Amino acid sequence: MKHFLTAAVLAATVAGVAAPAMAEDQPKLLTMLTAPDAQTQLMAMVLTMNAVQAGAKAQILLCGPAADMALKDAPASTTAPQAPKGMSPQGLMKTIMEKTGTKVEVCAIYLPNKGVGPDALLDGITAAKPPAVAAEMIDDDTKIMSF
Repeated sequence: MKHFLTAAVLAATVAGVAAPAMAEDQPKLLTMLTAPDAQTQLMAMVLTMNAVQAGAKAQILLCGPAADMALKDAPASTTAPQAPKGMSPQGLMKTIMEKTGTKVEVCAIYLPNKGVGPDALLDGITAAKPPAVAAEMIDDDTKIMSF
């Protein structure tokens, strides 16, 4: 059965993990983020980072207003530091990518509807391929965290 997690359930699950799993047993997490609110965006990144630190292999899919986090010329709401650690949603997303190798993608329809090309995205971020995302979504071993 497919596992759909709320942020609270994932946080409880991650908190209960004693040690990172072995590579062949590594849990998979797909973070799907559409929320326009900077605090929600940052919390999605915080929970994704904590899941990776606990042993998960994560993937991040940004759609709608949340995909603006992926832009080189991102809105101030995604780049402004937030309490308590002075981190921004985009800043933590970039840290996750750089330190963990987590793949970040924008929805396939984001760029054409934004009226920009792939060169508008931060280095390392690409447009998602719907068949690949759908395969990940229905994989029994993938947990989905959606904001």
